Amino acid sequence: MRLIRGLTNLKMLSRREDSPLANGCVATIGNFDGVHLGHKTIIDQVKSKADALGVPSVVMIFEPQPREFFQGREAPPRLMGFRQKFEELLAEGVDMVLCLRFNQAFRSYSAMGFIEDVLIEGLAVRHLVVGDDFRFGCDRAGDFALLEQVGPNAGFTVENTRTVTVKGERVSSTRVRELLTVNGLEQAEALLGHPYRIRGRVVYGRQLGRQIGAPTANILLHRTPALRGVYVVAATLDDGARYDGVANIGIRPTVDGKQPSLEVHLFDFAGTLYGQHLEVVFRHGLRDEEKFGSVDELKEQIARDFEHARAWIAESGSVKSAD
Repeated sequence: MRLIRGLTNLKMLSRREDSPLANGCVATIGNFDGVHLGHKTIIDQVKSKADALGVPSVVMIFEPQPREFFQGREAPPRLMGFRQKFEELLAEGVDMVLCLRFNQAFRSYSAMGFIEDVLIEGLAVRHLVVGDDFRFGCDRAGDFALLEQVGPNAGFTVENTRTVTVKGERVSSTRVRELLTVNGLEQAEALLGHPYRIRGRVVYGRQLGRQIGAPTANILLHRTPALRGVYVVAATLDDGARYDGVANIGIRPTVDGKQPSLEVHLFDFAGTLYGQHLEVVFRHGLRDEEKFGSVDELKEQIARDFEHARAWIAESGSVKSAD
């Protein structure tokens, strides 16, 4: 799968004689946050049409996401970061991901400018799959009706996305976030099609966990996470080894944390994890994140968390024994 970053790189690619977009593409546009069952259905629509036309399948996303640009810190938390989203789309078999920078210049694009510069000149799109509530261009002036109107003369067709429901409930990133906020991990898993997980690189932290007898792998989160608290987790290392553990996700108020982070303690692991990319699956919620009066109180609570986690794992099954 190819990653194309920015409109300039897209146009350079489209002008090459050996461009994979020489015969056009089938594309879809969206945030694809979480790559849930609804997203996977859209991707299947795109891939099916692309195969029929013999052209690449393309997913267009934005960084930052539009609501993050407009709302800043008030924007909804993400379900996954960019790297994880790209890897999920790769796993779904998408041929190309186009990531456009959503900034002041881009948000000022007129609807027709977006169609002409991005869809026609850049992608040479032959078929577009978007929701009938899709809006684009400055002041959200462009819509599904405009795409249908322009498409025939521009050489592309438009198809509405299919709604996916699970037990009568519409699958959406918003609903997944709501479920995670109230610790509804099983319900969120049903909408995602897999357990909720975060992948990220282990970085150097303050090593406070090591000092209090509970060393952790620290994964820096660039944006506010969709859930907070202490969880029983299963972590997969770069070499495929899997470990049970406990994770704290949040801002670590007891030690005056400011930046959101994910700290993972792996049971029965000895070694270093710096630089590795961990996949952390959230299996069971233990408690909310809270501020303790002292580090000693925090240490005592962590010991209780480990005890409760091991008891839950003994009852529900270890990821090692599950293999």
